[in-house]
Amino acid sequence: MEIRRDRALKLLSQCRGDEIWSVQHCLDQGVPKSWVDELSDAYESGYRSDSQTIYENGQMTNQYHGVRDLDLAVRIAQCLGISIDSMQIELMDRLSAVVAIKQAVMED
Repeated sequence: MEIRRDRALKLLSQCRGDEIWSVQHCLDQGVPKSWVDELSDAYESGYRSDSQTIYENGQMTNQYHGVRDLDLAVRIAQCLGISIDSMQIELMDRLSAVVAIKQAVMED
């Protein structure tokens, strides 16, 4: 499914790389339902470091169902015709990966 460029850029601007958006939040923000269905998953907290722990309303949670904003950023870039090297993205931390995606979109 295609998405208007202005909507895609607005969504991309909201991506940080370290968040999991709830299904409802995605739909409220205008993420196409087909994307939500494709990208949503159940995520489980890891407790070795704070960056592995999932928080909901400021409280730790064991599991959360939603869409990682990194995955959404990749999908948006692909929709806009930007080639994303998934191997390169995997080597980066999530925050840096989203910054790189935003930069690639803006340079296009």
